[in-house]
Amino acid sequence: MGGFFGITSRKDCMLDVFFGVDYHSHLGTHRAGMAAWDPEIGLQRKIHNIQNAPFRTKFEHIFEEMKGSSAIGCISDSDPQPLLIRSSLGTYAICLTGVIQNADRLIEQYLSFSGGHFDAMTGGKINQTELLSALINQKSNFTEGIAFAQKAIEGTAAILILTEEGHLIAARDRMGRLPVEIGRNEDGYAVAFEAFAYQKTGYENVRELGPGEIAELTPEGITQLKAPEGKKKICSFLWSYYGYPTSCYEGVNVEEMRYRNGAILAENDEATGRHDAIDYVGGVPDSGTPHAIGYANRSGKPFARAFIKYTPTWSRSFMPASQTDRDKIAKMKQIPVKALIEGKDLLFVDDSIVRGTQLRETVEFLYENGAKSVHMRSACPPIMYACKYLNFSRSTSDMELIARRVIMELEGEEGFSHIAEYADGTTERGKRLRENICEKLHLASLEFQSLEGIVRAIGLDKCELCTYCWDGEEAED
Repeated sequence: MGGFFGITSRKDCMLDVFFGVDYHSHLGTHRAGMAAWDPEIGLQRKIHNIQNAPFRTKFEHIFEEMKGSSAIGCISDSDPQPLLIRSSLGTYAICLTGVIQNADRLIEQYLSFSGGHFDAMTGGKINQTELLSALINQKSNFTEGIAFAQKAIEGTAAILILTEEGHLIAARDRMGRLPVEIGRNEDGYAVAFEAFAYQKTGYENVRELGPGEIAELTPEGITQLKAPEGKKKICSFLWSYYGYPTSCYEGVNVEEMRYRNGAILAENDEATGRHDAIDYVGGVPDSGTPHAIGYANRSGKPFARAFIKYTPTWSRSFMPASQTDRDKIAKMKQIPVKALIEGKDLLFVDDSIVRGTQLRETVEFLYENGAKSVHMRSACPPIMYACKYLNFSRSTSDMELIARRVIMELEGEEGFSHIAEYADGTTERGKRLRENICEKLHLASLEFQSLEGIVRAIGLDKCELCTYCWDGEEAED
């Protein structure tokens, strides 16, 4: 994933931007960068690799290296950014949150008519933010250029630009899959993926940009450059998985949604007559925990943390590029509370089940520490389609998904014509899917949240939510 943060102010804002970017660290651990504008120096930029160290340690000397009354920064789980670009639109710094799925085709098109070139990275790969800027620069102003680029891109592009005048230009992606929030204090304005990042530095919420909306921010005010397009398909995983617990998106708090979601899971078990002997309910840390609290509160089963993740020195386990490294880190982080595991029947709630690799390791870890049985509930429906709109999951192929692999084993490609049945735990196909995954992961039982259940927990109309990874429903442009 990734996230950005920026401020335009009447006074030096570097400290606030430093903290604001740091508050987006839960969204990525690969690259981080900051760019600043000062009336005497102009634009400045620093980028660091943060795979082996947190943002703060890499940027702790930034105040000696840069200064400015306007600045932007980002946490990126992909390419280095922000980039400094010099073009017919002037010199500017730019950040991208999202992913460009049709990058190769866009590069070929651009090179064929422009005669230009790109700075190639290792293996010939092109920085997606540089490609984005090349598209924007085809037009005579930022508004037209951003609209042109977003229409050409297959995927998602939320954009933050710092101009050579010290202005910020913020653009939410066309379908509003990701949030772009605006705050204000007496000296200027802030823009962020996570609103709490500027709230912690004294800014109050102004509003959230609408889908496709573009706004220019100066210390004096906000100018709408392009009105919202009206359509919205915000990513449902913001609430169930990668959104921060304190965050609110479209007025819906993440932590509260997860409590509701867990309660609905418990209601579903009660409605289907499940009466498994359970000693404790727990969450697969971290985002599974509030779902589990909701389940425990509704079911009356006691909540307990049977194992704790040791996070002071380990990065988030889904971030390393190598699956082997991710599995190893996940295992090293798990510290058992044996008194809550040995001889106990345990039910865990996980935020999602994607490949199943780490979950299998977790289940084996629990049995190694004396668990009598391990039951599992997924806080979202079976993931049937690899996300093509964002890069929060590293699944690049549908067949990396455990649900897809099981369907192929059970029925071959014919099974993919019955995905809705496999997703539904009340059908024969749905029961077979769950039984097969139980065998693979050594689970005593398994159930997934229904699509209707997670939509109810979020509280928005389904037409406003992107649910592609569960039902394959694509938004119309």
